[in-house]
Amino acid sequence: PCVLPFRYADHVDVLLMVVGLIAAIANGTGMPLMVIVYGDMTNSFVQSGVQSNVSEDFLFPYHRYAYYYVAIGFAVLVLSTIQVWTFLIAATRQTARIRQKFFFAVLHQEMAWFDSAQIGTLNTRLTDDINTIHEGIGDKICIFVQFFATFVAGIIIGFIYGWKLTLVILSVSPLLAASAAVWSSLLASLTAKELSAYAKAGAVAEEILTAIRTVVAFNGQQKALAKYDANLEVAKSVGLKKSITTNTSLGVSQFLIFGSYALAFWYGTKLTTEDESYDIGRVLIVFFSVFIGALTLGQAAPNLEKVANARGAAYEVYRIINKKRLIDSSSKEGYKPDRLIGEIEFRNVHFSYPSRPDVKVLKGLNLKVQTGKTIALVGASGCGKSTTIQLLQRFYDPVEGEITLDGRDIRTLNVKWLRENIGIVSQEPVLFATTIAENIRYGREDISDAEIEQAAKEANAFDFISRLPDKFNTMVGERGAQLSGGQKQRIAIARALARNPKILLLDEATSALDTQSESVVQAALDKARAGRTTIVVAHRLSTIRTADTIAGFERGIVVEQGTHNELMLQKGVYYSLVMQQVRANIFIFFLHFIKLLNELVLQDHFEESVISGKGGIRRRSSRYKSKRSSSKSSGKKEKKELEVENLPAVPYSRILALNKPEWLYVLLGVIAAAVLGGVHPTFALVYGKVIGAFQETDPEKRSKNTLLLSLMFLLLGVITLAAYIVQGFMFGKSGEILTMRLRSLSFKTLLQQEIGWYDDQKNAVGVLLTWLATDASQVKGATGSRLGLMTMTLFTLLTAIIIAFVYNWQLTLLILACIPFLVATNAVSLSSMSGHAAKDQKALEEAGRITFKDNIVAILHVCCFCFTNSLKKAPLYGFTYGVAQSANYFVNAAVFRFGAWLIAHCLTNFEDVFVVYSSIMFAAINIGQSTSLAPDYGKAKLSAQRIFKLLDRKPLMDSYSEEGEKLSNFEGSIEFRNVHFVYPARPEVQVLQGLSMKVNKGQTLALVGSSGCGKSTSIQLLERFYDPVEGQVLADGFDTRSFHIQWLRSRLGLVSQEPILFDCSIAENIQYGDNSRVVSQEEVEEAAKAANIHSFIERLPEKYNTRVGEKGTQLSGGQKQRIAIARALVRNPAILLLDEATSALDTESEKIVQKALDNARQGRTCIVIAHRLTTVQTADIIAVIQNGRVVEQGTHSQLLAKEGHYYALVNAQVSNE
Repeated sequence: PCVLPFRYADHVDVLLMVVGLIAAIANGTGMPLMVIVYGDMTNSFVQSGVQSNVSEDFLFPYHRYAYYYVAIGFAVLVLSTIQVWTFLIAATRQTARIRQKFFFAVLHQEMAWFDSAQIGTLNTRLTDDINTIHEGIGDKICIFVQFFATFVAGIIIGFIYGWKLTLVILSVSPLLAASAAVWSSLLASLTAKELSAYAKAGAVAEEILTAIRTVVAFNGQQKALAKYDANLEVAKSVGLKKSITTNTSLGVSQFLIFGSYALAFWYGTKLTTEDESYDIGRVLIVFFSVFIGALTLGQAAPNLEKVANARGAAYEVYRIINKKRLIDSSSKEGYKPDRLIGEIEFRNVHFSYPSRPDVKVLKGLNLKVQTGKTIALVGASGCGKSTTIQLLQRFYDPVEGEITLDGRDIRTLNVKWLRENIGIVSQEPVLFATTIAENIRYGREDISDAEIEQAAKEANAFDFISRLPDKFNTMVGERGAQLSGGQKQRIAIARALARNPKILLLDEATSALDTQSESVVQAALDKARAGRTTIVVAHRLSTIRTADTIAGFERGIVVEQGTHNELMLQKGVYYSLVMQQVRANIFIFFLHFIKLLNELVLQDHFEESVISGKGGIRRRSSRYKSKRSSSKSSGKKEKKELEVENLPAVPYSRILALNKPEWLYVLLGVIAAAVLGGVHPTFALVYGKVIGAFQETDPEKRSKNTLLLSLMFLLLGVITLAAYIVQGFMFGKSGEILTMRLRSLSFKTLLQQEIGWYDDQKNAVGVLLTWLATDASQVKGATGSRLGLMTMTLFTLLTAIIIAFVYNWQLTLLILACIPFLVATNAVSLSSMSGHAAKDQKALEEAGRITFKDNIVAILHVCCFCFTNSLKKAPLYGFTYGVAQSANYFVNAAVFRFGAWLIAHCLTNFEDVFVVYSSIMFAAINIGQSTSLAPDYGKAKLSAQRIFKLLDRKPLMDSYSEEGEKLSNFEGSIEFRNVHFVYPARPEVQVLQGLSMKVNKGQTLALVGSSGCGKSTSIQLLERFYDPVEGQVLADGFDTRSFHIQWLRSRLGLVSQEPILFDCSIAENIQYGDNSRVVSQEEVEEAAKAANIHSFIERLPEKYNTRVGEKGTQLSGGQKQRIAIARALVRNPAILLLDEATSALDTESEKIVQKALDNARQGRTCIVIAHRLTTVQTADIIAVIQNGRVVEQGTHSQLLAKEGHYYALVNAQVSNE
């Protein structure tokens, strides 16, 4: 069954595993050898019982037996150490390799696969599933082999010593095997179901946590919880089935084993009377060899379960690793031309996205781009401009038609080569959570530091980078959150220039920049375009005018192309787009440039009029300046974090209290466990009596006695079966309910934390997902089932000790003196394991943080950490396991040596020695079995500590808090009074330094200023994502901190620059605007009409039920933005917050959306952030912010008259256009 998980072992791993397997097999023969010694010894004892005269000579052979025991014990110690050590190392090496391959496979899938795969489930696979594989291919396998070897050796010895009896005992085994097989297959299928249910819940959690600001702003916590809980329900029912299956199977196997005892002793007694060669020693050797064989098979089962789980997990992981990739960027195939000229042609290209095959995006596109020329693509949002760029990069292949580069179909070219020759700057630049230099190095891996600086200079990023404390080593935060939109964009441009590409693709590359940066970046891009074939997608016409050719798109085809002047004469698509922008700007133009008019020619007039142009990156803006301050300190910090995570000590009683509501289930489970605990010592008592029965010389009497005792065995079997089933159901039920409760509680608590908490590197989304995925399910290992184990162990010990004392106190005292030794060895084995668990978990979280957000290098670093950590721990863990294994042998030697002495001195008889020995011996075996589940408790306790640490955390701003006022009549006037603010994650950077401004009810306040001056921050303070360090934010004259937090947020409608949509239908996304009630379909359509998206939605095949894809990927930027506006309007807010709300729209949509926003602003207070001045000029107050304070404010005309900061901004924009 375990062929599958070892697919990625290399020679060294195979060698290690072979050595480990040999050691495990040799180790497995220890028990059966001990049985032979034991049988011979019993014979000597029985003889002594029959002969009444016992003397000192009697003792001699027992010395020999004691030495045998000690010798076997030492061999077991050495072999155990070797087997565990080798396997742990091999497993660690393989999982590191699997993780690498999996990550590599994911990075090289084609885009269509990502459209349908949920990124959250990939995270689960990379952590949970590969962990499961690690558990299944590590020491669990060699322990399984060791047990299996014991089984085989036992059977062989049985046949040698007495084949008849062996066959009779073995007749039960087909039943045992059948039950094990049925169970294993059931379990594997249940595990796969459980994993997929949790992966779905994980995907929900990821979607919510990555969009935490949106969730909080729209009070969507309850909705998020409900969606998450619904997915957990499925997992709960599967988990319960799994628990019942496991326990029933254990019960059945125990019942069959007890049945075989009954059969064996009854038939064995029969044989001793009929066949001279059979004596009690023989019967015992045969019986125990086979019995220990069978018992170890039972012990092997939990280990096999881990292997079965690993197979289930491996199936999914390997499926992704081995998936045939239609467009494979790692492939060596395909032609690589020696030189690239750069002539591009699209011939009759038809295309629809694989995830939405019914919507045709391109319908026969024909387009030719000359070498070294620039072509600009214009047209309304969603007409296929960006799609064209994606096809050229071979993210997708056209459905029909072909795209050629220098006359060759790009499908025949090597994918990696093709992409290396293309530089892309897209509308939403994605940066990775590493340094600026590393981000630029992504463009080309072998780039030197000097070239990095050169690329930064060309992209006009060098100056702002030089001003940062760590310069090029500044960490940019997750997805570049520490930088403003314009800064991110410039780094993205530097990254594209780093590879000196022959073809440059600019998808709305300057739309998010403020006027000052834009003109310089535009100049940098013009420089970059020289001698390169360039395709530009832009809404803003200033960007387009200088293109050699302009292609007008409409509904997926090119309807016109030519230069700016030619197209203006044609009066087609392009002309109408230009005229819309002109009209939008004429207003500004008349009002203010009278003094410039004299110098302007008509041509310039046109240029000016295009001011409003189109902006539009949806950036995460300076406001999420969150995650990391300087790379140096964070580097140190991370090292430290890996070493120690300060967790509160959690008393066991508190972990148990988690299961309080299920106390009845737990109680019944514990009672069942207590019954199970009593079974083994009772069995030992009966067993001692059976051996004693052989002293009876009258065969008739002996048969009668043994028959009765055999029936007792059978009865014990029935009791065991019933107890296991009860225990399985009770603990399964309580454990699954607990897991669900903990996951739900943890998730609820996560949603309750303030935004600043998420900015902390330690709480990156990847880490939180890893916690949610692993911790809750591990805690159940510490409650019900753990209690059951403890109860069972306790009862086994108590019953055993009472029986033993009754029969012979001296021997019992000796055995009890040995027990601390046994317990200590097991405890050491356990603690070394839990330390192992803690470090691995830490490193995995680290991987979770990097996963799919950052680069492979980091992943490898983490695998490497896990790797060296495991290599160091392996020998220690192996040795402790060995000590625990060999302890029993040493104890046996002492016990029988002393027992013989007691018999020789007439202090006891041999039947009592056997009752005492077997009751404690069986108890020990039973307890040993229980502790084989130890590692789970080590992990469970850590997980519980982590969960309690989270649950006990008091958020600085509690989203669920019911405290605070709700005003019955909220006017919506806002004032910032001397507000100072720093982001908690970067306390050394002052963002707001005494910001004061005021906006009255129904007025519109516009905030302008360069990127990173604190505009968006002020909106976040109003939403109470953060609280000011000093100063106050007032609403209707009250400090916002005094309001009921959810009520306050419900009065605000936020439309941000990068709207985050959820992976559900369009209607559900709009309804999300008001989570306090059920929003009717009419209201949804009303809002959609107001946001000018209704007609677009009606054209979709599924209308309002169309799914928007993960993070809204199925829609264009403008469409997402309009849905976000509809979402804000649905809640009918008193205050509307527009953070660059129209910057991603093309002129046509913008005009209508702007109108919709103007309507929406009626009677509402409105705060607008914009770079583009058309959006700003109609505002009642315009505040110019610089370095975190207002430097001037007034109306548009007042500020122009001042000829200050605002005037400079306007002029910069004019000259830029």
